[in-house]
Amino acid sequence: MIFIGGISQGQKILDYVKTVICDRCGRYGRFQVVMTYMYFSFFFIPLFKWNRKYYVKMSCCGTVYELDPEVGKILARGGQVDIEQKDLTLVQEGNGRYDNGFGNRVKKCPNCGYETQEDFELCPKCGTRF
Repeated sequence: MIFIGGISQGQKILDYVKTVICDRCGRYGRFQVVMTYMYFSFFFIPLFKWNRKYYVKMSCCGTVYELDPEVGKILARGGQVDIEQKDLTLVQEGNGRYDNGFGNRVKKCPNCGYETQEDFELCPKCGTRF
């Protein structure tokens, strides 16, 4: 008897369109909502999913947030709900520009945290690409 099955990880981009001003970079961006999950397949047919997690990625700077699971479930079912800041938990800082509060656009190195107003491609402190 041959058994062809296995456990894999999948992801699905959920249909959600909303333009907001990003809290990290200060630019207009869209929420990209993604559901990640593990699934068991038998003869290449997915049978069931578990460990569903929902993430929001900002289109402007790439900042990634984990979305409240209850809000994510509503979106996965096709429901309409507004994502608010209280529903988001920061997972990864984006590597784009942001406003430092004084009206100046600033780049922040994702590796060492060095901040500069210059338009460098590489961090002057550690050499990591911005």
